[in-house]
Amino acid sequence: MRSAVPFEARLSGWARPCITSPIIRWIALLCLCAAYLQGGFNKAADFAGAVAEMGHFGLAPAAPLAVVTIIVELGASTLILSGVYRWLGALALAGFTFVATLLANRFWEMAGVERFMTANAFFEHLGLIGGFLLVAWHDLRERHAKDVCR
Repeated sequence: MRSAVPFEARLSGWARPCITSPIIRWIALLCLCAAYLQGGFNKAADFAGAVAEMGHFGLAPAAPLAVVTIIVELGASTLILSGVYRWLGALALAGFTFVATLLANRFWEMAGVERFMTANAFFEHLGLIGGFLLVAWHDLRERHAKDVCR
């Protein structure tokens, strides 16, 4: 005899306690921020390389823009991971990623394998942007729900 509880309800009942735990949420946020933490720390450790990267993309003045990039990558990641103005950090990294993707992944100007690989990177970055928008959306909804309940 089949169970009266639908499969989706049984499956989500099993997954919910695991996936909705606070540690899993924090790990997910850490994974989302990982490239920005790595990038920010690497740029800070090799500032000359960070300045050269800005120059490679035609950005000037390169040194101040490298400093801003480091601050955004590390600062916004810290906001997200700490939960302090998480929505703001998520929107900052979404905007930063959008601009950086348009500057660095111009696949429409390329051909062959380079176009293929750069297009993949472009659309992967759109996925990151979507993830950060969801983080901001959830954080603002949670804050609104807490304010309404007060």
